[in-house]
Amino acid sequence: MVSNFDHGIFFNMNFPQRLTQLRKARGLTQQGLADLAGIHMTQVQRYEKGDAQPTLEMIRKLSKALSVSSDGLLFDEGERGPEDALRLQFEASQQFDDDDRQIAQAVLEGLILKHQAKQHVMRSMSTQRSTAASKAPTSSAARSSQARVGTRSRSPATARKSPR
Repeated sequence: MVSNFDHGIFFNMNFPQRLTQLRKARGLTQQGLADLAGIHMTQVQRYEKGDAQPTLEMIRKLSKALSVSSDGLLFDEGERGPEDALRLQFEASQQFDDDDRQIAQAVLEGLILKHQAKQHVMRSMSTQRSTAASKAPTSSAARSSQARVGTRSRSPATARKSPR
């Protein structure tokens, strides 16, 4: 890994742009990167043009060849990490003894499970509402049809004549 490399210049880039910039920052040609990664140069060209998406195995090979983590190849700095306030709290937790660290981890796991359950309930409710809404016109139409069948108009022959 190259630790003194300035990753700041790679913010807000998509994968093809990031791959191209990392390759050029290392002074590599497309052929040079292909040779280091053990892949064909046309595949590097396709990745850089955005014509193809690499498999996990290709990401691993490209990351090794470029001396960056796979996260560094795929994500902007901070895109996967916690926000600053949480980052400071995580740094402070490094000073905890093992018991306190395990408690903090259990609390976080509990909160994550709570959040996931809440998201699941929200998705289920949304699905139920959309399912009910899609069925509602059908049942309304059926009710309207039934109502029309039940209220037939009388023919003139069967109509009552009012007395004069």
